Amino acid sequence: MIIVMGYIHLNPSDIDEFLIDIQKIISNTKAEKGCFFYSVTVDDVTAGRMLVAERWQDQESLVEHLERQEMEGFLNKWETRIKSDILKYDALNARSLME
Repeated sequence: MIIVMGYIHLNPSDIDEFLIDIQKIISNTKAEKGCFFYSVTVDDVTAGRMLVAERWQDQESLVEHLERQEMEGFLNKWETRIKSDILKYDALNARSLME
């Protein structure tokens, strides 16, 4: 399993536009094969910080997601307007929180 987690930083004045664009992607992404969880949410409006949390079945599923035309268009639009510190983790021992 692949976990993707971190922050996107953007100009606070761009948050509304970013949220409109990301909402168009979220519902389609959640329906993708191999997507277990996908969320992008406002963490700090004043700072222009968004929290990204994703969980994928495997690397292949994540690559397919990133190569989708919809995702490429989104990334092309925003790549020069955002900074990110998003990391990818391999999860090898998933279990219930209380175990």
